[in-house]
Amino acid sequence: MTDETTELEERESMEFDVVIVGAGPAGLAAAIRLKQIDADLNVVVLEKGSEVGAHILSGAVIDPIALDRLLPEWRDEDTPLKTPVTADKFFYLGEAGSIQLPNFLMPPLMNNHGNYVVSLGNVCRWMAEKAEALGVEVYPGFAAAEVLYDDKGAVIGVATGDMGVQRDGSHGPNYQRGMALLGKYTLIGEGVRGSLAKKLIKQFKLDEGCEPGKFGIGLKELWEIEPEKHQPGLVQHSFGWPLGAKAGGGSFLYHLEDNQVAVGFVVHLNYKNPYLAPFEEFQRFKTHPAIRPTFEGGRRIAYGARAITEGGWQSVPKLAFPGGALIGCSAGFVNVPRIKGSHNAMLSGMEAAEHVAAALSDGRAQDEISGYEDGWRTGPIGQDLKKVRNIKPLWSKYGLLGGVVLGGLDMWTNTFGFSLFGTLPHGKPDHMATEPTTKHQPIEYPKPDGVVSFDKLSSVFLSSTNHEEDQPVHLRVKDDDLQRDSEFSTYAGPSNRYCPAGVYEWLTEGEDQPRFQINAQNCVHCKTCDIKDPNQNIVWTVPEGGGGPNYPNM
Repeated sequence: MTDETTELEERESMEFDVVIVGAGPAGLAAAIRLKQIDADLNVVVLEKGSEVGAHILSGAVIDPIALDRLLPEWRDEDTPLKTPVTADKFFYLGEAGSIQLPNFLMPPLMNNHGNYVVSLGNVCRWMAEKAEALGVEVYPGFAAAEVLYDDKGAVIGVATGDMGVQRDGSHGPNYQRGMALLGKYTLIGEGVRGSLAKKLIKQFKLDEGCEPGKFGIGLKELWEIEPEKHQPGLVQHSFGWPLGAKAGGGSFLYHLEDNQVAVGFVVHLNYKNPYLAPFEEFQRFKTHPAIRPTFEGGRRIAYGARAITEGGWQSVPKLAFPGGALIGCSAGFVNVPRIKGSHNAMLSGMEAAEHVAAALSDGRAQDEISGYEDGWRTGPIGQDLKKVRNIKPLWSKYGLLGGVVLGGLDMWTNTFGFSLFGTLPHGKPDHMATEPTTKHQPIEYPKPDGVVSFDKLSSVFLSSTNHEEDQPVHLRVKDDDLQRDSEFSTYAGPSNRYCPAGVYEWLTEGEDQPRFQINAQNCVHCKTCDIKDPNQNIVWTVPEGGGGPNYPNM
């Protein structure tokens, strides 16, 4: 099938057994598992980044449960999993000091023994090599921009975005029509708040009966620190200052190999104060006396940001639809208190692959693989998420200290198979949590010192973000008047603060009325705007393939 219009040339098309969107842990695990089951299957993986791993950003401490099942020989090979966890530390931070929490108080599921500190981007690069060795076709630099349907409404594949379109929408000299990639089944593993997943959830009402999706923004830097400060395998988590009671969130320091430390900061996107700025909170966090010494004398070598799914058990939509399924973070399988999702992403890709392979073996195509939908809650993914299903609602309802205490108690009781709270609801979506400025005071953030704290633009430079400057803006504002009258006038333009890359600005000087400027070339594809805009008036769409960040070891 191809898409024809009177104005555009006919798309070229390619046919496959399975089309997979996204070369993340879920998509690559699905591709590998499909070829393990049937080497003759024709499988393609599309990746919008310039290379596999370019758009992958995660902590990451990885639970190897999925890799042990997918590639059991990995421990005998040269892999990116080089640094086993050697120590776990948990801290509560006050403004001037910190308290280390005893490990025996932590629920067993919070123990990182047996896990590995990794660059998830490098893990994906390695997995892509494994997939290609099995015969999977991996196409980086191709952004899936459109879902294709048959005349019965079933998904039959995707189309990549047109290349060479000018900012005004005209066709430039290098214009090339996107390609249709057609499959008997299509697996969507775009990651958090994927543009196609969002459309499919709406099209097939996959979120009916579910709690609203909940999200956080995760900001991360990679540092090379002084050798005497480096402790390979140290995993350190903290909560408290600088967020305090203003918002929920936490932080991590993960010591990798080669004197490198990944430092990250997570802010839950249900915060109320429109003046809060997650990037500035992250920079301030690094100035804490318990944190700053690690980085003094070191060198910051990478920066990035990414939204995180936090709804868990209650918010996972229906996964299967006619012609395909959602996998990985497109579905939302992150275990929030563990700050881990890659193991569940891989497991979901593997499970979907097994059901797709069985359907293909039976001669089926473009139907609903209901077995995948029916099985995940009773399998290892469901068992992992069900134990922590109340953590996010408790944090939201009772704040930092109350939520941590009650959440810890709930995780302990879930160790024995029951919960004191049943299953708590999440309530309203994150964008509805933002309150007008009349209820809040502006927050004065310290200027960056250039030693451990930095500004946004120098940070974006480290992400190696690049977009073709003359392409159409991929961040769409549905109603300009609403943006000015509400986002600016009622909420004081929080887009300028929640965006971690300096994409959004409100220009007032020399203007008849405030003007919303979008610096789309800065976008690191975190999707926070699509989630947190108080009116849901900003829509994130895929830019031209290959655009965006180019993370080296994130």
